[in-house]
Amino acid sequence: MSFESLGLRAELLRAVSEHGYTTPTPIQQQAIPPVLEGRDLMGGAQTGTGKTAGFTLPLLQRLMEEQVQNDHQKHIIRALVLTPTRELAAQVGESVETYAKYLPLKSTVVFGGVKINRQIERIRRGVDILVATPGRLLDHVSQGTVDLSNVDILVLDEADRMLDMGFIVDIRKVLKLLPKKKQTLLFSATFSNDIKKLANGLMNNPALIEVTRHNTACETVKQVVHPVDKNRKRELLSWLIGSNNWHQVLVFTRTKHGANRLTDQLNKDGITAAAIHGNKSQGARTKALANFKENKTRVLVATDIAARGLDINQLPHVVNFELPNIAEDYVHRIGRTGRAGNTGEALSLVCIDEHDYLKGIEKLLKKSIPKLVLEGYEPDPSIKAEPIRNGRQQAKKIRTNNGRAPVSKRNNKARKRYSSRGASNGPSKAQGPRYSGTAS
Repeated sequence: MSFESLGLRAELLRAVSEHGYTTPTPIQQQAIPPVLEGRDLMGGAQTGTGKTAGFTLPLLQRLMEEQVQNDHQKHIIRALVLTPTRELAAQVGESVETYAKYLPLKSTVVFGGVKINRQIERIRRGVDILVATPGRLLDHVSQGTVDLSNVDILVLDEADRMLDMGFIVDIRKVLKLLPKKKQTLLFSATFSNDIKKLANGLMNNPALIEVTRHNTACETVKQVVHPVDKNRKRELLSWLIGSNNWHQVLVFTRTKHGANRLTDQLNKDGITAAAIHGNKSQGARTKALANFKENKTRVLVATDIAARGLDINQLPHVVNFELPNIAEDYVHRIGRTGRAGNTGEALSLVCIDEHDYLKGIEKLLKKSIPKLVLEGYEPDPSIKAEPIRNGRQQAKKIRTNNGRAPVSKRNNKARKRYSSRGASNGPSKAQGPRYSGTAS
């Protein structure tokens, strides 16, 4: 199947071709036709499947068709794309600009962490498509700089993550500002009960497409666990990177402090590294990502929130320096590699304290991850696992929800933390350049 066979107009086909894409991915093949028909859509897809082009291309075509009929309404906001983080918003905005290269449509991106005045200036000049994070969008609404009363198409990208991050209240506020009659496209890595409840109250007989099974790790990723003592993890990581001459290694830690500490240690070992997490400024994160994709930095150390949705061109290696305490986050982590048909490798450095986390991950994957003890880094059998903190309460939390707080409490915490205007865009995750070979 070709992009041309999907019924896309010549200007879009030209932009896609110039970007080097020839064959639509499964999510694009399934999503583009119903969106072009004007149907609501629920799309289930992990990142790396090309879902951004799956909604951007037909969205642009729909706006052009309506523009012919309503030519007097120029450059009012007619399409709104909501994303959970700054970097994902930036990536979607870049995709819109890329595919709209030969169309008379204007777009812009708004998110927190940067000055709002420049965004206001761009909006006042007129935009057809607005890509935004929920908090910063509501900032604009409160200042009267955004009018959402003419939106024809609403896209909720990574809806599951927006709910996990506590944005449901902000999303509902935004929905009240939109026309009742509109086309709604919802994309999510998983279809939880919360997502289905949101969709039921928002969508009209949506087309349902799903190209990946729930919580399925990418089959193109080779996974391995290296058992090692906690105090030797950094030494082993440096040895793996140096002895294998790895470049472009994405390393995950559980905490921001841990990311900073590991970055400093790797640099002392002579391995260029940079950290990205919520405490880093937008400029620092942008610079770190740019250096990483240009191979100026060998290692990017990230937390889960900062790296959710990160898309690096043919990223070969992902390392779990620390396992996540939420099994689903492991799937998101290793999904940074092995994208668009490329192969990748995901290694996990696991100490005895993380055995319960590993069991939870293997239970979710419904398979055992191969274990390989490396010579010279054998775990010390005399070291015992540290006792679980908070006694019975913490043990119950791990047993019932894999270390994650109940949804209502988690979302309340997130709302309190991220709904303030100073951090209105919510916690950030890195979203880098698109992969090559298929439209992203």
